[in-house]
Amino acid sequence: MEGITQLYPLPAHEQPLNGTYLDHRLREESQANGKPYVYANFVGSLDGRIAVPDPDKSGMIVPENIANPHDWRLFQELAAQADLIISSGRYLRDWADGRAQEILRVDDPEFADLKQWRLSQGLSPQPDIAIISGSLLFPIPDVLTAGGRKAMIFTTANPDPRRVEEIESNGLPVIVAGENGVSGKQMVQQLTELGYQTIYSAAGPQVMHLLITDDVLDRLYLTLVHRLLGGQPFSSVLEGELLSPAFNMVLNSIYLDPSGLDGLEQLFISFDRTREN
Repeated sequence: MEGITQLYPLPAHEQPLNGTYLDHRLREESQANGKPYVYANFVGSLDGRIAVPDPDKSGMIVPENIANPHDWRLFQELAAQADLIISSGRYLRDWADGRAQEILRVDDPEFADLKQWRLSQGLSPQPDIAIISGSLLFPIPDVLTAGGRKAMIFTTANPDPRRVEEIESNGLPVIVAGENGVSGKQMVQQLTELGYQTIYSAAGPQVMHLLITDDVLDRLYLTLVHRLLGGQPFSSVLEGELLSPAFNMVLNSIYLDPSGLDGLEQLFISFDRTREN
């Protein structure tokens, strides 16, 4: 089994990679706070690239030279703890285009332990999913609601009534949560009323911005690959208008992975919101 070193909190010690983020017990964080726990995750390079242009098609993708199995394992452990995963209309368009896959890979034998973990917690095999979309222009794959999974769409005020009717005829409620853009605060309030406890954002930097600007993000997970990429254009963790005031975070944990990419080191870091935000 792969080993990593916990550098923070002290004392430092060696531990297995598998189970590292399960041990963060995010569902207990929600119960302790008495409200949903919202968290996000990214993998990036030292120069801040989380996505670069797809060489074959339009759009952005995670750079191939920072994507790696160790980060993917911990991504899956975060997804496994979620009641609901936030994604975007682009995810559904990528799915239809053959560029996307299930976010939580419970049917992959490599992650069979995570499926069993969810079942042992009294959870369904797959978390529910919330899609954020202003345009509502996306296909609806059958897999979205397979196995009884619930899916819902969050959009802005005055959506196209015909498109809303088309989507809702497929069993997906369309929920207005904002005027010119989806409000993170309104969305999380709606999800709270629906009973969700752990909410995992697997979407991109623009969704991250709405979670931050509405002060609903509790924890950020970041895999920092020790590699410089360069290149233009690129996406970083957060994209949108300048935050005013800035959003402060405090260190929660650091792990050193000595062999994440063919012997190249990487860091797994997590940050918590501060009470001052």
